[in-house]
Amino acid sequence: MRPVSQTPTEATDYAVLSTTYAALLAGTALSARRREPIPAAEVPALAAATFTLSKLIVHEKVESWIRQPFVDEESGRRRPKGRRLRYAVGELLTCTRCTGAWSALALVALRLHAPATGRTVATILASSAGNDMLHAGFQWLCAGANTQERRPTEPAEPRTPFSRSAA
Repeated sequence: MRPVSQTPTEATDYAVLSTTYAALLAGTALSARRREPIPAAEVPALAAATFTLSKLIVHEKVESWIRQPFVDEESGRRRPKGRRLRYAVGELLTCTRCTGAWSALALVALRLHAPATGRTVATILASSAGNDMLHAGFQWLCAGANTQERRPTEPAEPRTPFSRSAA
């Protein structure tokens, strides 16, 4: 990550983003006081849903319309475009961890204010995260099997009564 002095931004641009996030977080926290708390058992599903939502926003082609005003994707590399706040938002939209914080806030707020909808959305996104993990595991297993198939088999050394055992 480059320092502010090496980007076309000012510290105030990041302050706007931080203040917006803090205001949304505070609003969610204040309004949560009158709501049922989210059970700890739901946190893993919310975490998996946050993973999927941030990955979807930052990496997937289907969500390029969200990134397009802020991120240049022409050269194959994703780079923030513009200056000042536009550039800072572009940085946010190229970072899964950064976008993940905003995604988590949105999903938790949805879960608190529309519990059934929040659980449904979290379940769908968490299932997608499970699907990603299963596909990654399957690809890993296939790659290992393909590597094993490509290895030349070494001919066994002929054994004689005088050969030493490998024990």
